[in-house]
Amino acid sequence: MFDFTLNRGRDGPKYFLKDYKRVLLADAYGGYNGVVVGNEITRAGCWAHAKRKLIEAEKAAPEIAAEAVALVRSLYAVERQAKDVSVAERLRLRQHQSAPILGKLHEKFLTWKEQLLPKHLMAEALSYALNQWATLTVFCSNGAVPIDNNVSEREMKRIVLNRKNSLFVGNPRGGQTAAILASLTSTCRRHDIDPQLYFTQLFVNLPQAKMSDLPAWLPDQWKLHQAERLATLEGTVPSVP
Repeated sequence: MFDFTLNRGRDGPKYFLKDYKRVLLADAYGGYNGVVVGNEITRAGCWAHAKRKLIEAEKAAPEIAAEAVALVRSLYAVERQAKDVSVAERLRLRQHQSAPILGKLHEKFLTWKEQLLPKHLMAEALSYALNQWATLTVFCSNGAVPIDNNVSEREMKRIVLNRKNSLFVGNPRGGQTAAILASLTSTCRRHDIDPQLYFTQLFVNLPQAKMSDLPAWLPDQWKLHQAERLATLEGTVPSVP
């Protein structure tokens, strides 16, 4: 789901998430600090960003980078095992396999940092992870939390590409409309729905739809009803010998 604001300040996310009580998974961008402070949101960190910092510092400390990235990849190996299991089983796997890796990573990060000057590129990469360690370990205490926010990052790349193509949304209302349409098209992709087919039926039927019918036009619900309609049509169409 996408929202539109005129700037990158915290007021937009803070208003959008004002009634949200669960986990906010994001990178270390400071704008989110004011969103989670003083409320019931738990902030979770992104290991993809932490790993990227280590890789960027590889030339400055290749041996440290190799060992650190190998350990982070071990975390991702556990995630591949846990991909198709239940939330409870994923949590069990993480606590049994990922937690010891996290402990080893934390110990080594502290040791390596002591060996380097503060302005060293690798020291800065290690500090990036250590400064948000509490958020980077949230996934190990909640089986529903992803290890990174790569899904969101991939969706945002489509938005950025379209922004370059279209340049402007015209006005705030145009930005809000773009956010709504992006939310629907991204949801279609996640549910393997042809966006053109979905929007064709949506725009044809929406003018006559009642307010109470709108939830049925959300992409996931539309997909269920579409399958039922197709099954009904296949049952009523006579077979041709």
